Amino acid sequence: MRKSITTRYFYSTALLLICSIAVMGFIQMYLATGYFREENGDALIGTIDNAILAIREAMEGNIREALQDAGLEWAMVRAVTLTARASNKTILVTNAAGVVMLSVPVEYQGVQIGARLCEQALNKGMYEELGTLGGVFPGRYYAAGKPFLDADGALAGYVFAGTNADSLTEYLANLFSTFILSAGLMLMVSSVLSIVLTNRMATPLRRISEAARKFGGGDFAARVPVEGDDELAQLAETFNNMAGSLEKIDQSRRSFMGNIAHELRTPMTTIKGFIDGMLDGTIPPESRDHYLGIVSQEVGRLTRLIKNMLDITKLEAGEYKVNAIAYDIWESITSVAFGVEPRLVEKRVQLTGFAPTKTMVQADPDLVYQVLYNLVDNAIKFCDEGGEMRFSVTQGKGFVTVGVRNTGAGIARDSLPYIFDRFYKEDKSRGLNAAGSGLGLHICKVLVNLSGGKIWVDSHENEYTEFFFTLPTPPAPSPITAGKVKEE
Repeated sequence: MRKSITTRYFYSTALLLICSIAVMGFIQMYLATGYFREENGDALIGTIDNAILAIREAMEGNIREALQDAGLEWAMVRAVTLTARASNKTILVTNAAGVVMLSVPVEYQGVQIGARLCEQALNKGMYEELGTLGGVFPGRYYAAGKPFLDADGALAGYVFAGTNADSLTEYLANLFSTFILSAGLMLMVSSVLSIVLTNRMATPLRRISEAARKFGGGDFAARVPVEGDDELAQLAETFNNMAGSLEKIDQSRRSFMGNIAHELRTPMTTIKGFIDGMLDGTIPPESRDHYLGIVSQEVGRLTRLIKNMLDITKLEAGEYKVNAIAYDIWESITSVAFGVEPRLVEKRVQLTGFAPTKTMVQADPDLVYQVLYNLVDNAIKFCDEGGEMRFSVTQGKGFVTVGVRNTGAGIARDSLPYIFDRFYKEDKSRGLNAAGSGLGLHICKVLVNLSGGKIWVDSHENEYTEFFFTLPTPPAPSPITAGKVKEE
């Protein structure tokens, strides 16, 4: 049976509480026992000291003879009895041989205290135990004893005192009952709080799980409510961001598939129509060369579209290895400009800003050439007849900015954010040019990103369109390298 997080957390909390309560109970019992023993031990020693003092005051120096001869005076008996009753303890007064000469109560009188116990009391000056005092007491007693001397400093005897240890058992039983009641109450309250808190913590996880389940079913619009600013709220926010990205990816995929279908269907329809017309005789033989030329153009368009799609796939998959070197950016600009010169002449486009000045960049010349060619191709394609195309190269701190500008219809402001999207065509300024696939600018963006730069566009409708992109400059040579070059 699968256990939920709430159940597992409750069991873990309950186990932790039970272990903590058990440890706390053990410590409390241990400390209480120690405290009880210490308190009784101090009380017994105090009783013994009081008894010794009372005996000395009553006998006035004749203690040893009185204990040896068993001639206990009434004053001595009275002093010990009063001390025992006042402290509620059992007092045993022995002679030097350990024989009880006086006891309160009297039932222990004449009993022999073990020589080992007397010896320990004499050697250490005090004796303590929790037991029967060598079998003297009928049960467990707290017992203590001390030797006492007569006026001449000779051993007169011993005074032992004891108290029944049943009070400890009763005390511990009461303490344990109180502890169990408190622990049970604490466990009950803690369990309720644990269930409530666990449910509150698990609710966002259930919502995330439900949203993930909807995602699995194809509903990419599902979102998780974000409440608070703790880790679960951050997880919910991260999940929503991921959901938004997945939704955009899904929309992009659908748009991509639709655009591919549209871009492929148009030339294929044209090719099929013309070929069917030639086969069924609709197109006369003398016009076939003309329509075969159109078919050839459409096949070329399909070839370029497929090539661009393959290039994008390789670039976005990271299969292309960038071979960045330090070289003059004007080499690429000059090569592209000379390559499109016939088109510039044919459309009577005036080229300005072509003033090569050595400007070094750190980039892959092949990638930069492709970017420049795509931008220049668009600039010529959408430049007005007899218009102007201009290059600009600006040196910045750590980067070089290249600009390609053309006069013409420009790009609508609401189309600027989408101009680098795949298959995007801006109808107002660009039109549905038959030679374009809407992939050129997207390829430019991918190539510039691979080169470590960025690309953007500035346009005013019915005036101009200018594309800019940046490239990093070569790293400055270290002082050691520069010194070696200078020496050579």
